[in-house]
Amino acid sequence: MNNHYYTQNPDVLHDKKEWNFILRQQEFKFMTDNGVFSKRAVDFGSRTLIESFTDQNLPDGDWLDLGCGYGPIGLALAKTIGAQRIVDMVDVNELAMALARENAQLNHIENVNIFASDGYENITKQYASIVTNPPVRAGKNVVDNFITTAKEHLISTGTLWVVLQKKQGAPSAKKLMNEVFGNCNVVKRDKGYYILCSTKYEDKHDINN
Repeated sequence: MNNHYYTQNPDVLHDKKEWNFILRQQEFKFMTDNGVFSKRAVDFGSRTLIESFTDQNLPDGDWLDLGCGYGPIGLALAKTIGAQRIVDMVDVNELAMALARENAQLNHIENVNIFASDGYENITKQYASIVTNPPVRAGKNVVDNFITTAKEHLISTGTLWVVLQKKQGAPSAKKLMNEVFGNCNVVKRDKGYYILCSTKYEDKHDINN
């Protein structure tokens, strides 16, 4: 049975449930089901990323939630601090995207676009910020691709935000982000989770200014 949350069509027995959750001091309603990641509550890593993210010093432009699942990161950021932005939300999991669309309606969030993309496969523009809680169970190559390909999809001074557990490769991801971007800031460490942030600079002169 193919029931992994990082696959296109998880083969699951449906058990939809609706529940409420507080993110950035606002209450959200979420509909979830079998076949998606963290179906009973917004997972700690995503919550920590949502609370840590800042749009301070970000350039103008849209944001991307890469591997959005049923939508907690993208929807929370779109509603609480990104009201003037468009947040594109993508996933490979068709069930998760259907739930994300339903959750956008439940929470009256209209400044989002939700569509299918296997990683950056269907991403055709550049963003002011990319945020991701990558699908670790899909393998290191998938996670690394989320990082290495991000730079070409960011505008100048745009940021990549990644949440990973230390035991799931956060230190190696930090090293890779440093290699790709020339910088990586550990924004927060909490219960083994790292919030990592890199900024795209066009040249070394920008890094020093």
